[in-house]
Amino acid sequence: MGARADSQVGARLDKLVQAATVHAHGEDEEIAGLFAKVQKHLGMPFVTKVPGEEVKVIGVDLLVGGIVAICARGSQRRTVGLLNLPLPTSAPGGAEWIHAYRHWAGLAPQ
Repeated sequence: MGARADSQVGARLDKLVQAATVHAHGEDEEIAGLFAKVQKHLGMPFVTKVPGEEVKVIGVDLLVGGIVAICARGSQRRTVGLLNLPLPTSAPGGAEWIHAYRHWAGLAPQ
């Protein structure tokens, strides 16, 4: 991806972050605003792979450490930090909010 495309993506992610955090006072409220957008817009369930196993992302939650994906494999449940969650090749609707959260956290797009 060229520098121009990178800057366009960055500008788009900046707008999403701004929309989610416009009324926030402090980092905790910013994360809460981003969580609300992810929860509202992310198309779930969807299947992805987390280290070595296929899981179904069935929800998201807001914990002290940040936003997590609730992943299911059969009857087992586990959480994976949304900043580290690999997205499938065909990303679900609303995945741009995961990218916005990662952008807010200072991480490069995956």
